Amino acid sequence: MSEYYRKSKIVFIFLLLTFSLSILVIRFIYLTIKKSENFPNLYASERNTAIRGSIKSFDNFTLSSSKKLYKAVVNTYTIDPDKKELFIKLFSIYSGIDPKIVKRRIEGKRGSVVISYKIASKNAVYLKELAKKLYYLKVFREYEDKKRHKIYREGLDILESGEKREYRYKDLFTPFIGYINKQDDMGGFTRNEGIKGIEKYYDEYLKPIQNGFLYGKRDIVNNIIFNRSSKVRARIDGGELYLNIKMRLQKSLEYILDKMKEELRAKEIVAAVMDSESGKILAIATTKRFNPNHITKKDYSALNITASEYLYEPGSVMKPITFALLLKEGKVNPLEMIDLFNGIYKIEGYVIKDDHKFKKLSAEDIIVHSSNVGISILSQRLKAIDFFQGLIDFGFSKRSGIDLYYEKHGRIPSVTKMQNEVYKATVAYGYGLEVTFIQLLRAYNVFNNKGILIKPSLANRLLFNNKTFSLLHSDKKRVIPESVADKMREILIKTVNEGTGKRAKIEGLEIGGKTGTAHIASYGEYKDRYNSSFFGFANDKNHKYTIGVLVREPKVENYTYFASKSAVPVFRKVVEELLNEGLLVKNSDLK
Repeated sequence: MSEYYRKSKIVFIFLLLTFSLSILVIRFIYLTIKKSENFPNLYASERNTAIRGSIKSFDNFTLSSSKKLYKAVVNTYTIDPDKKELFIKLFSIYSGIDPKIVKRRIEGKRGSVVISYKIASKNAVYLKELAKKLYYLKVFREYEDKKRHKIYREGLDILESGEKREYRYKDLFTPFIGYINKQDDMGGFTRNEGIKGIEKYYDEYLKPIQNGFLYGKRDIVNNIIFNRSSKVRARIDGGELYLNIKMRLQKSLEYILDKMKEELRAKEIVAAVMDSESGKILAIATTKRFNPNHITKKDYSALNITASEYLYEPGSVMKPITFALLLKEGKVNPLEMIDLFNGIYKIEGYVIKDDHKFKKLSAEDIIVHSSNVGISILSQRLKAIDFFQGLIDFGFSKRSGIDLYYEKHGRIPSVTKMQNEVYKATVAYGYGLEVTFIQLLRAYNVFNNKGILIKPSLANRLLFNNKTFSLLHSDKKRVIPESVADKMREILIKTVNEGTGKRAKIEGLEIGGKTGTAHIASYGEYKDRYNSSFFGFANDKNHKYTIGVLVREPKVENYTYFASKSAVPVFRKVVEELLNEGLLVKNSDLK
């Protein structure tokens, strides 16, 4: 019994010792972990956030770009009270922020305080260097939070807070370039998202692709030590978008339109220059612009793009489209004489009048002298289905496909309505349908491009990750035979030389086009308000450009609302600027 008792006692003592040792080990581990929590982590991670890509002109001027913003965070507990003024003074020098503002933002605050959310990249680099120097100067000290039993040594941290979109040339190329909206991602980083124009259309290409990442041991001043054990992931920004827009031409075009708007007292003027063979838009401008860096309530009406969103009845610029369809269908001989009834013609009780009354004109001179009566008579030769389909083929009632986020498709009468003689006549001279400026520019380009319809384009290439991707549109469609396009070009040149477009003529260049002056309807009635336009082309031996001008509501005094006195002078100034820029060269053989 005593032997059993003795063995039991030994086992008990052994178990007691084992239990006690286990308690000591657990306690040691606990204290070790707890103690380690009181000291700064030996490892750190740093995110290098990717940013939105830039938009550049054809000649490499940066129109819009993104820059990172940083926030400066300081733990006020770690600032040595005796060196607080030194911290404020140095931070002010390195950041460019007034020392009074710095003092006000940290005075009386406890714990982590954000001094600024909008530190520029350049200043952020300086402040990171300052953070190191402040440690060496012992401006920062270790601070122990006794309640949490935690030791802090944070000092000054410079962290990413967002990206800022900058439009370097303010209102240049607006509203076509668009604008952005700010959004917070899950990491509290403020990102930019395209809302209108090119910014929205190419948003998926401009968006950042992949954030960079760096993880590793950190030194005494919180900088990550880069060595073999560090983990790194490359940052990939959004693509760089290159436009067809030529900077000097764009600026000059905007200047011309601004001056002419003032002279004509117009509501707005829109103009564009397109390379006829490629569809590249070299310049497109409006007098309704805004500064995307600072959009205010008064800018709201300018945010919409008139060239692609404003629908209007075009007036006489539709006459060449109608005549081209007649030629295509073999329904007219350009030289046949047409009785014009002294400029007054009745169709089903509807009276059509001409501003300039002629007894007779050749069919082509109906275009040259812009006879409503003449084109109304000729339009009756077209079958409703051929007229309707011909307008669709020229691009009306559907979007042009230009690289702008939003575009209206317009409206043309149905085939059933086009069987009515009155509808057929009024559509022939530009009423009873609604079009956009871009649709007309594209349609007139057919005459200067051998009868082929192409898609207009604002951008031409994307540079992404050191690789170039072409964005040129290859959409091409034959609308009329080349022979018909050649004949229409001859008629439009004659219109400039002898007809309503005389003021557009410039010796040494091949210039053609057609005027259009249209009443503006309001609440079902045509008021004493007009839209004036001129669409045409300017060519030399090596260059072919299609040019459009729309003047919205010019003054009515002295008949300035007529396109020949408003839109045509603007067109001429645009062509003269093309000469100044060397984009057109006069040929002495051309008269």
